[in-house]
Parts: sequence; structure tokens; C-alpha cells
Amino acid sequence: MRKINVFDTTLRDGEQSAGVNLNQEEKLEIARQLERLGVDIMEVVFQPSKGDFQSVQQIARTIKDCSITGLARAVQSDIDTAWEALKDSAEPRLHVFIASSPIHMKYKLNMTPDQVVEKAVQSVKLAASKFPQVQFSAEDASRAELPFLARLVEEAIQAGATVINLPDTVGFTTPYEIGNMFAYMKQNVPSIEKVILSTHNHNDLGMAVANSLAAIQNGAGQVECTINGIGERAGNAALEEIAVALNIRKDHYNADTGLTLKEIKRTSSLVSKLANMPVPGNKAVVGANAFAHESGIHQDGMLKNKETYEIITPELVGVNESSMVLGKHSGRHAFKEKLTELGFAGDSVQFQQIFDAFKDLCDKKKEVTEDDLFALMTETMTDAIQESYELQTVQVNYGTNNIPTAAITMKLPTGAITQEAATGSGSVEAIYNTLERMIDGPVSLEDYRIQSVNGGGDALAEVYVQVKYAGFESTGRGTAHDVLEASAKAYINAINRTLIRKVYGQEQTNKVNI
Repeated sequence: MRKINVFDTTLRDGEQSAGVNLNQEEKLEIARQLERLGVDIMEVVFQPSKGDFQSVQQIARTIKDCSITGLARAVQSDIDTAWEALKDSAEPRLHVFIASSPIHMKYKLNMTPDQVVEKAVQSVKLAASKFPQVQFSAEDASRAELPFLARLVEEAIQAGATVINLPDTVGFTTPYEIGNMFAYMKQNVPSIEKVILSTHNHNDLGMAVANSLAAIQNGAGQVECTINGIGERAGNAALEEIAVALNIRKDHYNADTGLTLKEIKRTSSLVSKLANMPVPGNKAVVGANAFAHESGIHQDGMLKNKETYEIITPELVGVNESSMVLGKHSGRHAFKEKLTELGFAGDSVQFQQIFDAFKDLCDKKKEVTEDDLFALMTETMTDAIQESYELQTVQVNYGTNNIPTAAITMKLPTGAITQEAATGSGSVEAIYNTLERMIDGPVSLEDYRIQSVNGGGDALAEVYVQVKYAGFESTGRGTAHDVLEASAKAYINAINRTLIRKVYGQEQTNKVNI
């Protein structure tokens, strides 16, 4: 059984998804969960900004059970900056890349093939002088000419690369073609046995997972992927799908990741919430319908033998009912045990905030589910960074023959308490018009989404918003039993996140797609 290293790039390539903007605490929370999941390598940044640099340092100093890496161009300044950010990690690693396809070399780099090889060798040598592990990526390898690609790979190995990545940068290739590419490298690169081959596939044609599995069949010992398949454009290969496919079909692939598969669902939910990217119901492995059976024939088969229609057990990926029911009579000890089980790593102040929110929710719901707790924990942990504006009360007057009117009491950054009211064409618009009057400067609402945390009439509401404020685009989230309260919380959360970015001088991160 071959061990396949899992290279997770949720915090780098995943964050490059349109509209995703994770702050420092959110990145650390995801990193901790990825560590619990058991990924081997965690890619956390490309060309760190000032704010990202601090975030990467914190992750590098906190995470000890996997290798932390950053992505760098074949440029000395990128490599030097990455070293300063990553040098305190348990196993510093650098991922350096340069384009390898004719179209990229001609139009993007304006370099000849010889110049590309020379640049690659220089950058790998520099990286190897600092980092114990150096991964080299031949960007757009799936559209490169194979003889040149083999030459580039051999030169990178001789320069000190320990991992060679052959990415399908634009999601162009097919399983048959990627298999041939890896087989060609195995046969035509003299030093290929000295390194681990890695595969990184995008999903533009919907074949990222299939291409990843084909690469593994043809010699790849490392697979690069993201939780829920998030990433540039149509996304990346989905980690959970690859891991479960290798586990269920060990007979076929003779390979396994060694991941703690029961952490998959929890990891998926966390990334979905923090990245503001809901998981489709029909998503393989982690979708809400992945283990749902409606057809009478299917239900009959399931009652007789689950294996008739279910090749993956829900328990395998952490989808199971909690044995501990929490409600208004639950004590602090049981509650803390449950939070710890969910991955809570906050301090006593944050615990008290979550416990207070839980008790408040218990007055509105008979039974609080694990999903409810997860939503409360996520909101409290991310809001605990810094609150500038703080919602005190919100009241909305609405009727079919009345103009919706919102009245809000809010604590300002100065500490003063203010009240305001405004109307709108609907209740949410009335709330947002009121809040905009109370906030210093104009606010533009770019996106608004709402979903329930779980089913039932007493479900929690989760609201996601995207706003433009003070020259920044920012996302926010709010969770509450009432939709309108959740809407107000999400709006204020987005404003506060913008203020945090202003305080720390965080500029937008430069982004790259490999």
C-alpha cells in the first residue's frame, strides 16, 4: 500500500477563489483543523503582504504535525521573504515555480526555453540553500512539450529540488494524457527516483479529481488539493473526494493518504462557513444529500442491507448523530467537552461568549444541534479579534400596508451609544439603511446571502454579506435565531473586518494560479 502525501492548498489556492478573504484568526482556525485532519503539507501563502506575513508566521509557529510551505516565484525577493515567514515551522518548505508551456514562456515570461531552465536552476539552488525541503513546479506542465519538460525537471532535481510538481494549471488535460505525462517523466528523467512526484489539477473541465487519481496511478506520490475543491475559477481537485476514493477503492489504487477521515465533514463545514462558499447539496462525500435516500427502491435496499446503495458510510467521514444532546439544562462541563470535540481552541473569555450565546439559543430552541454549536463557535471566534461597532438592539416594524422601518441601537468605536431609524423597501434594506447612517462613511452592499444552519422551523439563520467600505471589499457573517438579527450582525461584522484591515495596514495579497 503506497502512502500518498496530501498537500493541502486551501489557504493559498483556495483563498484565491473570487470573494474569499480570510483574516488571520480564520486562517489559523482552518490550519488547526487541517492539522487534525492529518494533511502532510499545508500551503498557506503566496507573496505575503504585511498582514499575511504575520498570519503565516503565526501558523508556522503553531502547527507542528505537518510541513508548512509558501509559494514563490523564481525571484530572490520572494524566496527571502518566504524564509523569514516560514523559518520557525517544524519543517520549513518552499514551493517555487516557473512556467513551462510554450504559450506561457512566449507571452507571459517573454523568455526562451534556455532562459527558463537557467532561471529555474538559480531559484531552486537559492531555495535549497535555505529550506530543507524544496518543491519545484513547472507551471502549465500539461501543455508543455514533453522533451523540454523532462529537461527542466532533471535540471531542477540536480539543483536541489526534493519534490517535482507537474500541474494542470488551466484544467485542460484528461486522465489518459496526465497519466502519459507522468509515465514519460518516469522513463525520461534520469534522476526521477530521487524525488517525489506531485500532481496539482484544476477543475475547469470537471476532471480535477479524475486527473489526480490518474496521476497517482502513474507514479505521483503527492496530491495537491483543497477542501471542498475551492480555488481559482472552477476550483481545484477536492481533497475529500480523492481521500475517500483511495480509501474505498484500495483494491484498485493500492494507495492511501493516512488522513483521519472522520474529520472530513467538520473540515468541510469550517471552510464552507469561513470562506462563504456553501457546499452544494449534491456534492460528493460532504454534500447534504450525499447520504440521503428518497427513492422507494433505494430505501427498501437500505433497510435490507446498507451496502446495496451506500458505498461510503456516513461515519467514515464524520457524519453521525451526536450521542450527547445539549439543551437549556446542560452544564458548563458537558458544554466544554462538546466544544473541545468540535475543535475549540479559544480562551476562557471566548468560551464564556459561546456559552452565553448557547444559553440564549436554548431559550429559543428545544434542542441545540452540533451544527448550531459549530455556527456559534465560528462566529464568536472570528468576531473576538476586535469589535469596533457593536449591535445593541434591533427592532423592525413591517406590515403589508406599512413601509418597513428599522430602529437600531449600536455602540460606536468611541464607546458612545447611538440610536437611529430608517425605512426601506424591505425589512433587510431598512436595517442596512439605518446602519449606514450610523457608520462613518458610505457603505455599498455588493452581495447578500442567507441559509439555515440546519432544517426545521427553529433553525439558526446564517447571513453572508459583501460590502465596499473605506476603499476595501470585505465579507461578513452573522448567525442568529432571527433572520433580521443575523442580517444586522453580518453587516456590522463586515464593517469591523474592514476596520481591522485598516488598522493593520493589510493590502490585498498578490495572487497566482499554478
